[in-house]
Amino acid sequence: MIPKHKLPIAVSIISILTIGCQRTTQENQTEEKLVETSLIDHIKDKYNTEIPTKILTSDVIETRIGSLNFFDGLPSESTVEKVYDNLDFMRGVETFLNGIPATSIEGLRLGFQDAGANNSNQIAIFDDLLDSNPLFLTGNTSTVYASTFMNLHESGPVVVEVPAGCGPGTVNDAYFRFVVDMGAPGPDRGQGGKYLILPPDYDGETPDGYFVAKSTSYVNWLILRGFLVEGKPDTSSKMYRDGLKVYPLKDKDNPPNMEFINVSTKDFNTIHANNYDFYHELNDVIQREPVSFLDPELRGLFASIGIEKGKTFDPDERMKEILEDAVKVGNATARAISFRTREEEASIFKNGHWESGFLGGSYEWLKNEGKGGRYLDARTRFFYVATVNTPAMVLKMVGLGSQYALGVLDSKGNYLDGSKKYTLNIPANVPAKNFWSIVMYDPQTRSMLQTSQALPSVSSQRTPLVENEDGSVTLYFGSKNHAPEGKEANWLQSVDGKGFFVLFRLYGPLQPWFDKTWQPGDFELVQ
Repeated sequence: MIPKHKLPIAVSIISILTIGCQRTTQENQTEEKLVETSLIDHIKDKYNTEIPTKILTSDVIETRIGSLNFFDGLPSESTVEKVYDNLDFMRGVETFLNGIPATSIEGLRLGFQDAGANNSNQIAIFDDLLDSNPLFLTGNTSTVYASTFMNLHESGPVVVEVPAGCGPGTVNDAYFRFVVDMGAPGPDRGQGGKYLILPPDYDGETPDGYFVAKSTSYVNWLILRGFLVEGKPDTSSKMYRDGLKVYPLKDKDNPPNMEFINVSTKDFNTIHANNYDFYHELNDVIQREPVSFLDPELRGLFASIGIEKGKTFDPDERMKEILEDAVKVGNATARAISFRTREEEASIFKNGHWESGFLGGSYEWLKNEGKGGRYLDARTRFFYVATVNTPAMVLKMVGLGSQYALGVLDSKGNYLDGSKKYTLNIPANVPAKNFWSIVMYDPQTRSMLQTSQALPSVSSQRTPLVENEDGSVTLYFGSKNHAPEGKEANWLQSVDGKGFFVLFRLYGPLQPWFDKTWQPGDFELVQ
């Protein structure tokens, strides 16, 4: 410790040293500029005419990847090696960020396959709702999921018969692009009907009597959701078991028997890898799907690291080491984009911390109505944490479809921490025709938070929530129940030492949600 009577002297010495350091830094920067300018001037002396400085390359350039050396614009051997390593690294990161939609839906296909649903006539159905056992990106606990995968390359065109009363349903292709909606937001408008899904290379006749959609891929995911009746899943479960049929068009006169597999409470994984295995998962998709499945830009990006249709993905040790590093940075980037977005438009309301999962308001991920091109970060953000791509989730469809709000931060802008206690106020008259719900998720898996509560959620149609005098509902979050006596149903359990985030869902959103005259409160830390 410096004695008080010597403190002014010490401060003076420190000040002198600091100023000296600053001068040294400034002098070094000035010297670097002078050196580079001198080198450029030396280069310009070798021309007969005036050459713009901006088109010339100095003999030495300092960059974030180190010093780059040139002889008259010709990169040295070490510089060539360095920039190619960096180029492969950048493309490895971009492949991760842009490949997520493909690997995510492939993860779903493999997960349902592990659960026993291998063919399109085998339906994975959550008779007893989706709980926290399976790893499933931000699934909900308040609808009955019925799902299957179709391989149009093997079967040709596939018929999907949906029953009347079917909730929101969607078919997505193998890059999570929208193919067609079914049920209430689809062309049958909830009255039921027959849909015909055509493969990308189909050029045959199309029979009458079907809602027809042509996919860009062979593998397609069908996901249907049925609403609860009096808080129970029985009615929707029976509706799908009795009325849902999926079969190849060629077998329409003798379709295979339907098989419904109850996957509620089963333990299986549907999430893509976040390590080097990711690239192999993506390669499997590229090898299976037609070349036309992706545009040349994406195909070129993936091919630049060795993932190309018809070729074996077998990088050498140098490339594998680079990709192992690239996937780490890619994963970190996806997590930053998902949980700490820098996009101002993510905020749904003028105040508070609720964010939109669909940035840009386009299910095709187009920015500013296409003027800004493909909204790459918005696409990454959505598919890293969620599934199902449909206009019904983003367009203004009053009383139809669904809307979502992502909650990652408390009222002070800090991550939600399972070791702490929070309250959340849901004002009266939630603008949802069907119901609203809040589900807790694990930031590691982006799946439901695993606690002693099998369904880590509350739902206006399933949970016996206790209202306040003004009709609002106060929810309580923490590892231990801190809800007031009589309001235990309003408590959601967190986990000490783990973070969490939530999704607030509205099924059948009403006008006050779209004009923002109604909004949920923020997470408030309980001291």
